[in-house]
Amino acid sequence: MSQYLLGIDNGSTVVKAAVFTTDGTDVAVAGKKIPLSSPQSGYSEVDMNILWGLTVEAIRQAMQQAGVTGKDILGVACTGHGNGLYLVDQDFRPVRPAIRGADTRAREYIDRWLADGVDVAVRPKTMQAIWPAQPNALLAWMRDHEADSLRKAVANLTVTDFIRLRLTGRLSAEVTNQSGTSLMNVGTGQYDPEVLQAFGIAELQHLLPPLCRSEEICGTVTKAAAEATGLAVGTPVAGGLFDIDACGLASGLVDESLLCMIAGTWGNNQYISRRPVVHPNVFMTTRYAIDGYFLMLEGSATSASNLEWFVTEFFQAERQQAESKGESIYEWCNHLVSQTEPDESGTIFLPFLHGSNVSLDGKGAFFGLDAWQSREHVLRAIYEGIVFSHHWHLDRLLAFRSPPSRIRLSGGAARSEVWLQIFADILQVPIEVPAGNELGALGAAIAASVAAGCFDDLEAACQAMVRIERVCQPNLKWADLYRQKYARYLRLLQVMAPVWSELAWRTR
Repeated sequence: MSQYLLGIDNGSTVVKAAVFTTDGTDVAVAGKKIPLSSPQSGYSEVDMNILWGLTVEAIRQAMQQAGVTGKDILGVACTGHGNGLYLVDQDFRPVRPAIRGADTRAREYIDRWLADGVDVAVRPKTMQAIWPAQPNALLAWMRDHEADSLRKAVANLTVTDFIRLRLTGRLSAEVTNQSGTSLMNVGTGQYDPEVLQAFGIAELQHLLPPLCRSEEICGTVTKAAAEATGLAVGTPVAGGLFDIDACGLASGLVDESLLCMIAGTWGNNQYISRRPVVHPNVFMTTRYAIDGYFLMLEGSATSASNLEWFVTEFFQAERQQAESKGESIYEWCNHLVSQTEPDESGTIFLPFLHGSNVSLDGKGAFFGLDAWQSREHVLRAIYEGIVFSHHWHLDRLLAFRSPPSRIRLSGGAARSEVWLQIFADILQVPIEVPAGNELGALGAAIAASVAAGCFDDLEAACQAMVRIERVCQPNLKWADLYRQKYARYLRLLQVMAPVWSELAWRTR
């Protein structure tokens, strides 16, 4: 009998369910776009019942496409975006719409804590920067603005915990997700009352569920969930994991030799080590899914979502034309960029349309445009600018480890041959691309495989389920040119720093 695993990935904009064989081959993938709501500026919410309904649809569709039934699924696990606020009441029903990871309503609390030095005081324990969509800030905001919601709530969850709750009827919080919330002592792997006290939310500790591990069986599929999804009653459900951990596992990140990048909605750059890094120049250190390791992350919302915005706003006609031919607008973009060379244009793009890694007020911009340039050159500048942002994050990580001999890349950019070459040429490091298009779901399936007893541990599961699809070698011809372009990119960040606050003032 064939044996399969189900990985569920609740991302920033899409929920996906994927069926895998136990060797990591993806058999079928189904995705559903998440309808986000923005009741006012800076808000990002989603109806939790709708989110569960979309997850159910994706699961059913993936199993139907794979031609499998619930009895064929050995185990299930979830992954998803980190942070946000998913409040449930004593009956495990949503208290209010979930607050998503891009929400900024609680920025005033971050500004206050930064001004008061709270971030510096807690950093030895939390090991990470603070930002508005973390639950520490959102819980403080809820206490001051929606106290009734907090009174109804018995737990705050991540999206991974919420979907697992709906599958199993059991309340728990997975440790890799919680280690990225600034609610935990990352060194001990436990919630810390002193951290909560520092943020002024000690009275809300009762909202933090008991912790579980990524590969731990945290319940089984209930009758109600089975009827909804088509899964079999009693199917084991693993704890799941933070999406950065899921992509790490699916990239084969099992020791300290590798470094991986994810070029998607966020640009994540990460490695693991048995020694955590606690430093203001590292965005986040969390507990990794593999016991004994910590994950060091430098990331920001400065990656491929910038291209998505540009295409949506300026290439609608081209998108419709491409789709009418059964083609992708992004393949069309790749073709345009491939018609240019790195030395044709000096235009620099700052990929800060959705956020910045250098300033809370940073904004996107093109520099060096003139009339002779075409949209091909503008697109190349976008591709290059996004890689420069990854480069900036990489530089910060390399202060704490040796340069990698290779980098493993996943996300939308990894599907583009021309963009892959730009990564290799700018970073001057061989770029390896793991097999498969849904690495988040694969990472969840890897956790499920251990929970289901297919493998003894996550390292063995990665050994069996991760493969490298292709390798892109850097072109030495462009090394000096890209060093000069990157130096100009860095200078522009310095020049623009005092201007951004004025631009932000006009948009508040």
